[in-house]
Amino acid sequence: MSLTLHLPDSDATVALGRALASILSRMDAPPALLLQGELGSGKTTLVRGFVESLPGAEAAEVSSPSFNICNLYPTSPGVAHFDLYRLEGMPPDDALFDSLEDPDTITVVEWIQFLPREMWPDQALFLEWTPSDTGRSLVLHAMGGAARDVVDALRPE
Repeated sequence: MSLTLHLPDSDATVALGRALASILSRMDAPPALLLQGELGSGKTTLVRGFVESLPGAEAAEVSSPSFNICNLYPTSPGVAHFDLYRLEGMPPDDALFDSLEDPDTITVVEWIQFLPREMWPDQALFLEWTPSDTGRSLVLHAMGGAARDVVDALRPE
């Protein structure tokens, strides 16, 4: 199951991040967010909207974790924000897999294409950015029942 959205600007990307946070923060076992897109496509902007709308965000400074691979945000629920860009061709350490198994943490992974598909979690929302003439197109692919619930909640009526 998938859903295609058009994001005309960064405000729309932040708004989608906020909508995702609203849905996922109420779930008992939220799916991971797996993000794929070119540099500047809006991945970190989406994460900023997501994190900034959660309780505790005032103590979080959202940035791309390209150099330290992972940022942990003191929100409720907690958010583990991974960036695999620098790991191309190398496996991530166990922190990623520990985070994916932690029911109290929402895991967000940028540059998911650098993780072999067989290592992706079963319950995930795969967000795939593509350029468009105006803004960006985003396809949300639901992997597992929890992710299907998120896609259904985001689907325009």
